[in-house]
Amino acid sequence: MKGIITSIGGFLMALADSVPGVSGGTIAFIMGIYDEFIGSIDGLITGNKQEKIKSLKFLVKLGAGWIIGFIAAVLVLSSVFESHIYVVSSLFLGFIIFAVPVIVREEKETIKSSKWWQLIFLILGIAIVVLITYFNPASGDGGIQTDSFSAGLGMYSFVCGAIAVSAMVLPGISGSTLMLIFGLYVSIISGIKDLLSLDFHAVPMLLCFGVGVIIGFVTVVKIIRKSLVRFRPQTIYLVLGMMIGSLYAIVMGPTTLDTPQEMLSLDKVTVSCVAAFVIGGVVIFALQLLKRLINKQDKAN
Repeated sequence: MKGIITSIGGFLMALADSVPGVSGGTIAFIMGIYDEFIGSIDGLITGNKQEKIKSLKFLVKLGAGWIIGFIAAVLVLSSVFESHIYVVSSLFLGFIIFAVPVIVREEKETIKSSKWWQLIFLILGIAIVVLITYFNPASGDGGIQTDSFSAGLGMYSFVCGAIAVSAMVLPGISGSTLMLIFGLYVSIISGIKDLLSLDFHAVPMLLCFGVGVIIGFVTVVKIIRKSLVRFRPQTIYLVLGMMIGSLYAIVMGPTTLDTPQEMLSLDKVTVSCVAAFVIGGVVIFALQLLKRLINKQDKAN
């Protein structure tokens, strides 16, 4: 049962990683598998033989669900994201707004024991995302153009991949949100969709992005694990700040599309947007219920 739940967690993490707004780390955090997720990655890299085997078993179950979820997302999101940007944005605004109090409740002991000055990390997290979004050179011009590959585009894709996967691991701002901010989201999603259709024109850019993802993944996991252990209050405040700041990034997201649209505002909100926002909240609460059921089952066993 726990293996199935882990695969479901991977599937949901992939959906979150594929759409700007919520990181896969947030989903793992809400479902209560985040510490095992980070520990397994670190154990696979630096652990002994037994730790590597245990970590591999967990990551295979998680990865199976993640791959299925990611492929499913890629096959539909590249078109849905462009044509229903305000509905998708509303959905993930709901995810973020309802996820923040969930994480605050989960970390209430950490927050109670924190010092007042550590709140600066909350402000820092907000500032990081807001400033990156505000000064994003891709905003308003349709994003990064990838019609022809160049060394500059390759290096840019590499750096973005390393930074994006760091955000995917953190339970805060999503890597997809950062890709959206950097103007690469639509290009990467479309490139992967083309690759699945045996169109290989985007392979050089995807390879550079993929290498950046791998290097960023290996480098950042150990830092995150140590930070969560040694500097947990500061890390949690930083994560919460990045989540709050990502609300601004999501609102500005439509301006970075291949065909730029106006930012999400009240006059763009429709009944579908409101419904999507509510669904985002329902999903968060459903994940919490699932987590509690798992915990009860573990205690019963």
